[in-house]
Amino acid sequence: MEFISNKSNLPIKHILHLLQMPQTTYNKKKKDKDLLSGRDSELVLVLTEVLEFGLEVFNSEKEKFQRWLQKTNISLGGAAPISLFDSLTGIQEVRNSLNRLEYGNLA
Repeated sequence: MEFISNKSNLPIKHILHLLQMPQTTYNKKKKDKDLLSGRDSELVLVLTEVLEFGLEVFNSEKEKFQRWLQKTNISLGGAAPISLFDSLTGIQEVRNSLNRLEYGNLA
């Protein structure tokens, strides 16, 4: 979670909200070194991959990428990319938008 927080410039509380995981559950899992559920693990993995890809697209310019994540985006129906991180479908839409950006299309 700390990795995602660092790359996206989101507080861990916000990431937990996206995953629909209570802070107490996260704290207990972290303390006990317990594993996430399958759904949560998959979301974290896919989100981590899209954040890494986004940093590549933005040439490792973390601040620019973080601003892009927060800004409404025409190719995402006027939504901010970060608002779509609560589902695999939303994360895939953000990846598609990053692909378009990488290849010079409007994103």
